[in-house]
Amino acid sequence: MVSPLFLHLLIPFIIAMLLAITMGGSGTGPSFSAAYGANVVRKSLIPGLFGIMVFLGAIIAGKATATTVGKELINPDLLTIPVVSIILFSVAVSLLIANLFGIPQSTSQSTVMAVIAPALYFDQVNTHKLFVEVIPAWFILPVIAFFISLFFGKYIYKPMRKRGLTISRSSNVNKKPVLDALIIIMSLYVAFSIGSNNVANAAGPIASMTANELNISGDKNFLLIMILSTLMVAPSFAIGSSIFGNKILANTGKEIVLFGKIEAVIIAFVSASLLLLASVTKGIPTSLVQLNVAAILGVGVAKLGTKNIFKKTEVRRFFLMWLIAPIIAFTLTLLLIFIADRFGFL
Repeated sequence: MVSPLFLHLLIPFIIAMLLAITMGGSGTGPSFSAAYGANVVRKSLIPGLFGIMVFLGAIIAGKATATTVGKELINPDLLTIPVVSIILFSVAVSLLIANLFGIPQSTSQSTVMAVIAPALYFDQVNTHKLFVEVIPAWFILPVIAFFISLFFGKYIYKPMRKRGLTISRSSNVNKKPVLDALIIIMSLYVAFSIGSNNVANAAGPIASMTANELNISGDKNFLLIMILSTLMVAPSFAIGSSIFGNKILANTGKEIVLFGKIEAVIIAFVSASLLLLASVTKGIPTSLVQLNVAAILGVGVAKLGTKNIFKKTEVRRFFLMWLIAPIIAFTLTLLLIFIADRFGFL
């Protein structure tokens, strides 16, 4: 006989895995767009490589961010089965819309806004964590990524290119397997960083909900539940990469700027390092998508100039969807929480 509690828990876990599928689609762009744009990896290999590294990142470096999403932004006692189901469903809808438009979206920002909605409704928002640590990082880190990449592109890469020390698409140096291996390693590094941050968006609320329903307390027990939640959620990223990844790879890898391999390494290293730093130091759920695109823009400005790169249609679409998706997640969550509360489901 199946336990009623198991059946109740099954619903949010299924939603979490569906959310992870949409996150996998969104995360494929920032992790492998540079390698794909530089033509050093086959598209068919990307979902498997992406899924493995996301899983490792979540297990090895994802604890702090999962704790933030599951316990520090909101009173964890509020994360019941209905509330968590509504949060994850709302985030999945907002990301699905972005994926259908082929725009890589900030999973973390949509999730944070969805978590904040019930916290605001029940007047349980951790304002210090939200306004002092999380939201400032959303604005500061992409700016840092842009200027670091601009610096590398303008003051290191361009002088090297003028002296004939860099690679071009027609040069023999460009075909060196060592450089191909380096850019693939950087892409794997980005996927690892995604695992350290984005898996927590689903695993964190699920872990707190499970601990509440099973009346489990203590940091050690929560860590165990979080690991089990991660084991269920992380593999779905590879599925999402297979379903949604192609269009997003085309948008970020080909349509913003034509990459050379040195630029691709710069983009991958800068964006992944900043996200991993945010994950392991403060556990801040932030956007690798935005860090990645900011790094792309930095390199693009160094190569093509400010006016040329910011006039591109894809850049404008990115900024618009980045604004819309978190608003959709917040509004939908708040609406569903209000309806559920009115009808006594909470």
